[in-house]
Amino acid sequence: MADNIKDTLKDAAHKVADTAKDVGHKVADTAKDVGHKIAEGAGHAAEWVKEKTGIGGKHEPVDAAAIKPHMAVIASCGTRVGAVDHLESGAIKLTQKDSPDGLHHFVPVGWVARVDDHVHLSKNSADTRREWKPTAAGCAACAG
Repeated sequence: MADNIKDTLKDAAHKVADTAKDVGHKVADTAKDVGHKIAEGAGHAAEWVKEKTGIGGKHEPVDAAAIKPHMAVIASCGTRVGAVDHLESGAIKLTQKDSPDGLHHFVPVGWVARVDDHVHLSKNSADTRREWKPTAAGCAACAG
């Protein structure tokens, strides 16, 4: 009878150990899956930030032909800094109507991060306003 109890306890201990081992593997697998999902989400978040700020991403050359009159020009911070009047000598001439001082201002095409329904700049609004030029020729030395 003592041997039966020992064998029963031994079998129960093995079952508990096997169950604990299975639970441990399931916890480890779940943690691994969660880690992968977190890393994937962080990657998506980083790409979103790069897209919105124009910082750190690989930039394809912008097709200047995609820039059309009257398109809104949006700084990297999301602020509208003007509207396209037209392209002139590799620069975007902004309309007077949207200008804070009633003058035309020019921004180099090199500052453009992307073009969709709007022209998105790689510079924030403060930098854009501080660095825009009064002539297209003034933009010649500005790359980005």
